[in-house]
Amino acid sequence: MFASLSSQIIFDFNPNTDLKDWLVVDDVVMGGRSSGSLELSPEGHGVFKGNVSLENNGGFSSVRHRFERISVKGYTKIVLKIKGDGKKYQFRLKANSRDYYSYISYFSTNGDWQEIQIPLEVMYPTFRGRKLEQPNFSGEYIEEIAFLIGNKNEEEFQLFIDTVALR
Repeated sequence: MFASLSSQIIFDFNPNTDLKDWLVVDDVVMGGRSSGSLELSPEGHGVFKGNVSLENNGGFSSVRHRFERISVKGYTKIVLKIKGDGKKYQFRLKANSRDYYSYISYFSTNGDWQEIQIPLEVMYPTFRGRKLEQPNFSGEYIEEIAFLIGNKNEEEFQLFIDTVALR
């Protein structure tokens, strides 16, 4: 039996990062009034920040990145290097960017830099906030990753992102 591959970077923010392939999707697509943005910090970290509003049945902000298909064979988890604001976020992925649903897992932040490890097998499929009656992630590829905040609260948020990797 061969050893698992050590690590594969899915995205690494740095001072030269081009953010054009990242897309902010807020609840305004459904009439809500939340607003998020993604920018680079002076140190080169991604900064996903904004305000979640519950007006007009809103309540979420997200940022997503689509890319050429990456194989997850030999890997068992997603590893995030992030620094949050004490709030809860979702990490989301899609095996196929055209799928209507995403596989998700929640993580909590504590105000410090953290390494969050999410086993791929615990990521479960959802669509518009509802868990689907389908198996958890067991795909061979990933084509999209996303971060989402939607805690049913009116709140400002700020999440620093350094790297997203497979391990």
